Amino acid sequence: MKPIIYKIFPVVAAVCIITFTGCNKFLDVNTDPNHVTSSTITAPLVFTAAENSVGNRSAGNSAANAGTFGPLQWAYSWMGYMAQNGGFSQVQNVITYGLDNTFGDPLWINYYNTLFDLHQAKVLGLQEQDTVLAGAAMVLSAKLFQQLVDLFGNIPYSQAFQTDKYPKPAYDKAQDIYDHLQTSLDTAIMYLKYPVNADFTGSDIIAQGNEQLWIQFANTIKLRLLIRQSEVSGFDPSSEITKIMNNGGVLGAGQSISVNPGYSNQPNKQSPFYANFGYTPTGTLGSSSENANTYILNILQSTNDPRLAYFFAPLQGTNTFVGCTFGAPQASLPGISSAASYFGPGIIANPTQPQWILPSFESMFLYAEAVARGWFPNDHNVQVAYQAAVLESFAWLGDLNSTADATTYMANNSIADWATVAGTSPEQQARFIAMQKYIANTCIDPLESYADERRLNFLPAGYISADPARVSNALPVRLPYAESEFTTNNASVEAQGTINVFTSRLFWEQ
Repeated sequence: MKPIIYKIFPVVAAVCIITFTGCNKFLDVNTDPNHVTSSTITAPLVFTAAENSVGNRSAGNSAANAGTFGPLQWAYSWMGYMAQNGGFSQVQNVITYGLDNTFGDPLWINYYNTLFDLHQAKVLGLQEQDTVLAGAAMVLSAKLFQQLVDLFGNIPYSQAFQTDKYPKPAYDKAQDIYDHLQTSLDTAIMYLKYPVNADFTGSDIIAQGNEQLWIQFANTIKLRLLIRQSEVSGFDPSSEITKIMNNGGVLGAGQSISVNPGYSNQPNKQSPFYANFGYTPTGTLGSSSENANTYILNILQSTNDPRLAYFFAPLQGTNTFVGCTFGAPQASLPGISSAASYFGPGIIANPTQPQWILPSFESMFLYAEAVARGWFPNDHNVQVAYQAAVLESFAWLGDLNSTADATTYMANNSIADWATVAGTSPEQQARFIAMQKYIANTCIDPLESYADERRLNFLPAGYISADPARVSNALPVRLPYAESEFTTNNASVEAQGTINVFTSRLFWEQ
């Protein structure tokens, strides 16, 4: 593992806290602010910084509120949500799928840095008898570890962060990590049932100490781990589904997981996604290179989807939406950002908006698919669950007429009308639900959409890069291991053998 992963933590924690809560503590002339001690680094301090960092990961930032497009550019583009305009040279490895080991390096480093902070928060929380905080840190860790497994396969897990004992940690098998994450989440839920410390309530910038919300968040991650394995032969989720039901179920309507440490319309303090794709404090575009992808615009426009105007904005002074074709020749694309549709008020509402980590509608679509597959008892109605998830997508975007708009949309489009798949196989219903989850996640969670497409192959044609130099007519099925691992943990990564990003499938992929 790259040494920086373990060494930057005190700086990360201090910077986050200074940025969002002031710096009086660090200006005490009797204390060296650069000398980390047990009295200055406590579980609540570390946990707050880690929560903020998880928000940055969800927005794709390479650094907190960097105001630049971070390591998720490829995911937004590959999934048909965003595309570069003609004012900038195309990112070649993104549009050609010609990946090398530098491709996923920023994402790998950022995720492990955040996971180290969460590990420290858990350790300190248990030492300080802040058991609920430790449980919450474990839930966030499970979310990030699952995403890393979904992107890279086998990764350092059981030996990670034990730097004294394992300076070059071995890689665990992806299936083993999935299994252990379920066990870890069981422990986290047990911890989350302990009495809440006042310090945790004050430091929790996600749920303000709401234990039940954290438990439902944990259950949602448990369900997502199960859903990923839906195509694995002989997979039986029944015991884990029983645990989810017995512990209060998954996140529902109005129960999004998001973080807000006190975002403001100041440099480096805006909400992360807004900083990337909204406007700077002086009113200029956060991103002058990225616009709506023609692929998703065609889907939204062909179905008269009211969410179109929430995901994207029409050209100034018109009702016209214009997209950019991913991978098309630069000369054929709108030459400047203002000539194509920018991002809309549903996802860039204001610079102080909470940064989503797991939207409520995503949890509800996961639940609907699980019901369709017969994983929940017969009294759980799949049509009701599906329609509630679609309605929540409309409401989440701020649509004031969400019930009427969602009802009309579902009634008038075969892509959304449950009658289209009523009576069909669970697999057909799952793909139908996944398509609506994909639309609901426009510009919100491209990693979830990327995982669903590799699992179910449900998307209509047209999202593949138009670049004639692309090296494949299909998406990569995984990312190559990070260059930093070959530099600092070579034996462990080399032990994984030769990885082909188009054929070395993960254990849950078709």
